[in-house]
Amino acid sequence: MLTRHAHSSLNAEGRVNGDPSVPVPITADGRAEAEQVGHQLAPLALELCVHTRFQRTRETADAMLAGRDVPRLVEPLLDDIDVGELEGASIEDYRAWKRAHRRDEPFPGGESLDDAARRYARAFRKLLERPEQAILVVCHEIPVRFALNAAAGSDELDAPERRIPNATPYLFDADALTRAAARIEQLVS
Repeated sequence: MLTRHAHSSLNAEGRVNGDPSVPVPITADGRAEAEQVGHQLAPLALELCVHTRFQRTRETADAMLAGRDVPRLVEPLLDDIDVGELEGASIEDYRAWKRAHRRDEPFPGGESLDDAARRYARAFRKLLERPEQAILVVCHEIPVRFALNAAAGSDELDAPERRIPNATPYLFDADALTRAAARIEQLVS
């Protein structure tokens, strides 16, 4: 199961963050979102929770799993895209930069969307190698979007799903995650 982190302070401010060392907590609304998902997940026997190095994914996982003893694993391959010099920029500036450049061009001082996609595909393959069957993955909008679109066989990673809401779980079995990784690799090769 993949989910984007809960509503964060930078979501509220409309700014981007791709540096895990920058503290970005979830908001009170985000905590409530994550707790609600936690209630929905309570009947499931989760064997592992994977989150990224970002504070907002860790706090989301904490709220979703409050009172449960589920092992945790930090997976940097699922970190948000490194936007380099656009760190802290507005979402509008980030999207304008994306529109003006190809997917294989790195953000100034950061990584390209294609490089991030390859990283996400590697992360999905690592998850598939794990022995646990019921894994909650708390990550970011882009890896969830890429996985959804790729698993469905889309010809582009950013469509048809374009906006992934905060704290909304998406179910993936091993076959779907395998399809996602393979299609991502195919689209960015």
